[in-house]
Amino acid sequence: MSIVVVGSVAFDDITSPSGSVTGILGGAATYFALAASYFTQVRVVAVVGEDFSPEHENVLKKRGVDTRGIERAAGQTFRWGGSYAENLNEAKTTFTDLNVFEKFQPRIPKEYDDSEVLFLANIQPTLQANVRRKMSGVRLTGCDTMNYWIQGARKELAETLKLVNVLLINDTETKMLAEEKNLPRAAQKVLTMGPQALVIKHGEYGATIFFRDGAFGTGRHPFRAPTLPIDEVKDPTGAGDSFAGGFMGYVASQNTLNREVLKRALFYGGVMGSFAVESFGTERLQALTQEEIETRFQIFRELTHLE
Repeated sequence: MSIVVVGSVAFDDITSPSGSVTGILGGAATYFALAASYFTQVRVVAVVGEDFSPEHENVLKKRGVDTRGIERAAGQTFRWGGSYAENLNEAKTTFTDLNVFEKFQPRIPKEYDDSEVLFLANIQPTLQANVRRKMSGVRLTGCDTMNYWIQGARKELAETLKLVNVLLINDTETKMLAEEKNLPRAAQKVLTMGPQALVIKHGEYGATIFFRDGAFGTGRHPFRAPTLPIDEVKDPTGAGDSFAGGFMGYVASQNTLNREVLKRALFYGGVMGSFAVESFGTERLQALTQEEIETRFQIFRELTHLE
C-alpha cells in the first residue's frame, strides 16, 4: 500500500558531542519518507523555498520517493537549529525560522488519491484534520503531534484525533494530552479520544503500543518493544520521525491490519530510528540496504524472543 506523508522539509543546524553541522537536509517529512521508503511507495506533501535545490530533492528521489506533492514557494525553506550538548535525549532549540512553512496549506495531488495509508506528521492540527477529510479513502491514518499543539491548540487537536487510527507520541506528550501523571491510565484516556492504537515512544528505552478494546483484533494487554544499544549516537534529530517511518512503512507493506502486524512494526520503527542517530541528518538513512535492516531486526527478535 502506498503511503502519503504530510509534514515539514527543512534545513537544520545541529550541535552534538560528535560535532556540528549547518544547513543539512532535515524535517519530519524527510526523515519519515526516507525511513518508510525501504518498505513501500512513499509520497510527500510539503513546502520548500527557493533554496531547496534539485540536489536536495534527489535525496528523496534516489529512494523512489514521489515528490510531486512538494510545493515550491517564494522565500526560504523552514530552518531549525538545535544543540544536544547537555542531554542527548532532548534538543535545546537555538533558533526556529518557519519561513515558507509558516503559511503552509497542504495540497494533495490528484495522483495521490489512490493512496491507502496516510501519515500526518507534526503540523498544526487543523491542517492535519483538513488533509484527513480530503483523503477520505485511506484505510489507515497515523498521526504525530507535540506539546506546543497540546497546550495551545487542544480543541483543534481533539477534532483531529477523532479522525486518526494510530497516534504516535512520547511519554511526556501522552501525560500532557491526558492530563494524567500515570502513564498506563494516560494511555487509556488518550484512546477514548479517538485513536484505535497509541504508540508511546520512550526514546532510548523503546516504545509501547496500547490498543483500544476490540481494535485491530482481540486482546487487552499493551506490548513493549525495547531499543538497541548504539555504540555512538551522533545526532538524535529525526529519530522519532524515522521510527514513525519504519513503523508506518512496515504496516503499509502488509496485506492485513491486525495487532501482530502493529506489534512487529514497533521493531521496524526501532530499527530505522537506531540507524538515523548514527550520523548527522539523514545521511545514514539515504544508503541503507535491506540486509542491514533485516540483520538489525533479527537482533531485536533475539532480544525479545519475538515469533
